Amino acid sequence: MGRTATKIQGNVTDIVLDKNAVATIEGAQDALAVVDQQAQVQARAVAKELRYEGSMNPDALENGARDSIRRINVALFELGGYLLMMRAACPHGDFAARLARLDLQPRVAQQYMQVTRRFSNANSNSQIGDLGKTKLLEMLVLDDEQIDELALTGETGELKLDEIATMSVKELRSALRQAKEDNKFIAERRDKEQQRADQAEKQLRSGGPKARSLEERVADFSGTVNLQQDAAMDALLVMDQQIRALDTWYMEYVAQQPGHEPGDRVEMPVEVLALVQKLQGNVDRIAATVGGLQHLVWSTFGHELEAVTVHQMEAPATAEAE
Repeated sequence: MGRTATKIQGNVTDIVLDKNAVATIEGAQDALAVVDQQAQVQARAVAKELRYEGSMNPDALENGARDSIRRINVALFELGGYLLMMRAACPHGDFAARLARLDLQPRVAQQYMQVTRRFSNANSNSQIGDLGKTKLLEMLVLDDEQIDELALTGETGELKLDEIATMSVKELRSALRQAKEDNKFIAERRDKEQQRADQAEKQLRSGGPKARSLEERVADFSGTVNLQQDAAMDALLVMDQQIRALDTWYMEYVAQQPGHEPGDRVEMPVEVLALVQKLQGNVDRIAATVGGLQHLVWSTFGHELEAVTVHQMEAPATAEAE
């Protein structure tokens, strides 16, 4: 059975709108035109008040604002430079008085001078100059090497000038904190590598690292052995004291039981018996370990120990023969 042919709609050439829809669209367009006209009137009024005679195109105004920001930032560096030179030229106590005449707080003046001094070489990079005072003040935490690297390459570590320009001050502060930690880690690693290189060079000049004498090595090893074996002996003495203390306490406990006569057999309480069994288990493990150590010493150094024993036994006979 054949399929029913799909009906193809012809091309639409005209769109017929409802009269009410046409009226609504025309009304909206008229309202937008009125709003735009009012905005232009207000803009021209502001321009007249400011005695501005240039283009009122928003793009042109944005470019003008950008140029003004750049000039302000350039002036910021110039002001910092004047303050630095003035402070150097003023006798003691005169600089503060001149700041007062300029209506500049000492803290603010110090900020201008810091920005100029730290970014004087980097100011040739227009992107840095466009960042503004607030961001430049935040960036004072960077090292001089990082600032120079930013100016030359546009980035230092994970910091990039393009991204700094779009960051908020809070975001920049966080990024700078991370950059400072990264730079500290790199510097510490570089210092350690330099120390190792210096040490290797020093050893090379002195004929290489000197081998320690047999006496020094044996003395160090003997000290460690003595320390650890003393600790082991102390632990064994503590166990001995624990066993004897338990025995003394239990004998006193038995003697205090009602009707007890010397020589009577008393069944040991379960709790005390469990403690005795625990002590016995510990002693058995220690004994097994000691046995294993004895075997290890003999299998490792048995030949040398046997030779020493034979030598000690033969020494008196040799002496008598002489």
